[in-house]
Amino acid sequence: MRARLTTAVTAALVLLLAGCSGDSNSSDDGRVTLRFQSLAWQKESVDANKELVEEWNASHPDVKVEYVQGSWDSAHDQLLTSFEGGEAPDIIHDASDDLADFAYGGYLADLGELLPDRLKSDIPERSWQTTTFGDGVYGVPFLQEPRVLIANAKWLKESGVRIPTPEKPWSWDEFRSVTKELSDGKGKYGVAWPLKEPVSATLNLSLSTGGRMFHRGEDAKVDIRFDKADEIMPRTVHDQVNTDKSASSTTLGMGGSDTLPGFFGGKYAMVPLGFSYRQQIVQQAPKGFDWQVLPAPAGAEGLAQGVSPQTLSVSEDTEHKKEAVEFIDFLLQPENMVRLAQGDWMLPTGTEALKDPALRTEKNDWAVGTALAKDLRSAPAQSVRGYAEWKDKVATPVLQEYYSGAIDLDELRHRLVEDGNLVLARYQR
Repeated sequence: MRARLTTAVTAALVLLLAGCSGDSNSSDDGRVTLRFQSLAWQKESVDANKELVEEWNASHPDVKVEYVQGSWDSAHDQLLTSFEGGEAPDIIHDASDDLADFAYGGYLADLGELLPDRLKSDIPERSWQTTTFGDGVYGVPFLQEPRVLIANAKWLKESGVRIPTPEKPWSWDEFRSVTKELSDGKGKYGVAWPLKEPVSATLNLSLSTGGRMFHRGEDAKVDIRFDKADEIMPRTVHDQVNTDKSASSTTLGMGGSDTLPGFFGGKYAMVPLGFSYRQQIVQQAPKGFDWQVLPAPAGAEGLAQGVSPQTLSVSEDTEHKKEAVEFIDFLLQPENMVRLAQGDWMLPTGTEALKDPALRTEKNDWAVGTALAKDLRSAPAQSVRGYAEWKDKVATPVLQEYYSGAIDLDELRHRLVEDGNLVLARYQR
């Protein structure tokens, strides 16, 4: 999911007052009005959401939905302010890794008994796990994206390396060997890792090797371990940067978009990015630039990968939970889910939507992404209380130090585990 930036409460209040004032209500004639706060931001996605709201309103005269534009940059702070002020939207667009505190805090409705059977059966259990906290379901996961390798197709073809497919991906060892082969030692690198936010990439890609890092005991308490399976992905990156010189050290502090000029300029053969970055590449790549999507490396668990899907939730305070869920069910009908997925250049979670031919075309490598959908799993830290503090205060700085070569693997393990478990312990007393 795109990074959310911390914003001042003042900014959150401005958005709140501008778009979310007033309680959900029923008019004198019994007509219900629901506010749907969407975080769609790309034009295609905003258009698709607004069109679907219009279609709902045209066919449901007794339940009107008002579209409210939110922003990923301020979503968490704005929602927290609106919840605490009793002004939350009725229907909430968010991401599953942002739901835990709201769910445990009692701000979101448990949808378990409200969801229609069609929707429950269409979305796989592995996706529902991303929005399940304790015994409740606090959101409907509907859009997701795997991390993939975006590659310079001409460069790979001319090198003669084996091109991986979802059926025959590279192993992590083979990936490391290929990036060495693609590097020339003179400023051209086999891969550029944009790891300004290193934690999500490390945890989610490590699922392929069997790494989990967070382990829940019989007492439901979570502790952090850094086992052999957890080492493989971060050690590969570290060695590419510091030993092989097949990965650029300068991109470690970059976001994904920051690496694209160098990629287009022939400096990097591959960049690991979210699947939705294809849109930026289509829009920004020089004329004639030949690129392709490759699966991320596979390990003992195949192509398993952690994701935090986009979600739709219902405010606990709304008086119209039934109607809100009915709108969500409409929005996520298979044909509508396809429209939303195309608008965001992401994958739907619904099994029927994934069958749509529009998402299985060779153009822009939609078919490669769709082939990876079955291997997407709940991100390892999805429901861990204290994860946000561990990520910010422990994991982010220590992973940045390790990837840059400032510390070794033993120091990485010590600080992730020892310092990390001290943080989690405060949330589990």
